[in-house]
Amino acid sequence: METMPKYRYPTPIPIQNRQWPDRVITQAPRWVSVDLRDGNQAFPVPMNPERKLTYFNMLLRIGFKEIEVSFPSASQDDFNFVRRLIEEDLVPDDVRIAVLTQARKHLIERTVESLKGVKKGLLHCYVPSSDLHGRFVFGKNRKEVLQMAVEGTRMVRDAIARAGLGDRLAYEFSPEEFTDTDLDFAVELCAAVKEEWGPATREDFILNLPATVERRPPNHYADMIEYFCRKYPYLDETTISIHSHNDQGCAVAASELALLAGATRVEGTIFGHGERTGNLDLAVLALNLFARGIDIGLDFSDLPSIVRTVESMSGIEVHPRHPYAGSLVFTAFSGSHQDAIRKGMAQREEISQFFRQGWKVPYLHVDPADVGRGYEDLIRINSQSGKGGVVYLLEHEFGICPPKQMHPVIGAAVQKVLDREGGELSAAKLHEIFRKTFVNIEGPYRMTEYTRCTTTTGERLGVSFTLHVDGRSYEMSGQGNGPLSAVVHTLRCSGLLPEFKLEDFSEKTMGSDADAKALAFVGIRLAEDGALVYGAGEHSNIDRAAVAALISALNRAARREEA
Repeated sequence: METMPKYRYPTPIPIQNRQWPDRVITQAPRWVSVDLRDGNQAFPVPMNPERKLTYFNMLLRIGFKEIEVSFPSASQDDFNFVRRLIEEDLVPDDVRIAVLTQARKHLIERTVESLKGVKKGLLHCYVPSSDLHGRFVFGKNRKEVLQMAVEGTRMVRDAIARAGLGDRLAYEFSPEEFTDTDLDFAVELCAAVKEEWGPATREDFILNLPATVERRPPNHYADMIEYFCRKYPYLDETTISIHSHNDQGCAVAASELALLAGATRVEGTIFGHGERTGNLDLAVLALNLFARGIDIGLDFSDLPSIVRTVESMSGIEVHPRHPYAGSLVFTAFSGSHQDAIRKGMAQREEISQFFRQGWKVPYLHVDPADVGRGYEDLIRINSQSGKGGVVYLLEHEFGICPPKQMHPVIGAAVQKVLDREGGELSAAKLHEIFRKTFVNIEGPYRMTEYTRCTTTTGERLGVSFTLHVDGRSYEMSGQGNGPLSAVVHTLRCSGLLPEFKLEDFSEKTMGSDADAKALAFVGIRLAEDGALVYGAGEHSNIDRAAVAALISALNRAARREEA
């Protein structure tokens, strides 16, 4: 018995001096949504007419100028939906609606009937061109398949003429499973279809060359498109369209390469809905081109709203890691990623000048704002996060900007909680940890009765206060270059505290109204072991905030083993 491999690598395409690898996509293709037909047929619960209309209007808002709306001969609902769009004048004048049919007389006539009165339409007919489908599904050899395609085209042309729609309907023909079809036969078949149709323009005659089932790598699809364009004799009268499925997860890549190879029209669905693993995801392909500076002619500026509509209409949730549309695609949990994003966002102007483009941020290949997303979810905190992410959230959510040397200390405090509790920390919980760990910390030291005054010379500032140490009170006064300097000098000379020196100080007013408070940060270096200890202080008076930060640092130093 003959043995053979269960699977084998597809035979490469016999093409010499291929041109597509050196080309660059410089303009968007003609976008065609097949959501309402190809996508809808794969939903667990297909859309009813009202839902289809909601979806249709969403596609119009996005900017699609060509929408395949139904398979009118397949059901009364599909037929009625086309009639409703036409009779209620729901299709803008610059939008073309398309319908699908098989190459059978009664189906074609029913399809043309559904289009009566249309202003701008397209009739899409297909036949099974591969040996797998033609021979083993339909029981026809290649000659019979070619005859079916030609006769089907003739029936479409004649039915359109009888309906008086010749000046309103374009024709699209698909050799089903093009990528599994003998290439020379595909060229012969499509040329025969074009000859039967007669003289045409690219606007009204379309050959759609689908990867109905993805069986080849993306570069093979491009090779097939370029080979076809070289051999097909009526390219100047024909638009070459592609329709990729995602069985091997390469529909976007295959489509991009096919555009390089000569295709100028693309069919697909929003978020890739369709049979099996789905169709080409038009949102991903379009936004890929958008991210490369191409005017795509589609509006995804409110992508979250589109997500909600598609989820509602389809009954299928968009995966959180789905490119562009997923809830987590602009979110970093990793500490190194968070740190890079934080630094990139802080230096956007410098980066733009360096690279001569408006947006270039580490780990974010597009600006989330361009697809309707905010910056608040860029960084989320879990056990894999680091100081960069923690500080980013404090800065962007609460306006807290700790000094750089304090970042690792804050990160360590947060990590301690995560190691103990696990899970993810909300911004509110992070804020709570920060305040409990660093702000107005109580301990063995406390200061009351603080006042400031000008010295007799007027060159230095004087302060007086009561220091409480382990319940005992000491009246103190001293001088310095400023309020904090005076307090530090007084404390260091008192002999009541461990020896330290002021290493770092910063402060910021939080808010702009009359009730705004100041937040100060103080770092002290302990003489005993050289440790740098930080504290933060909050007060309505900016001087008192600085003093409170110093006392917080001293109290944290006193209980370092617990902190």
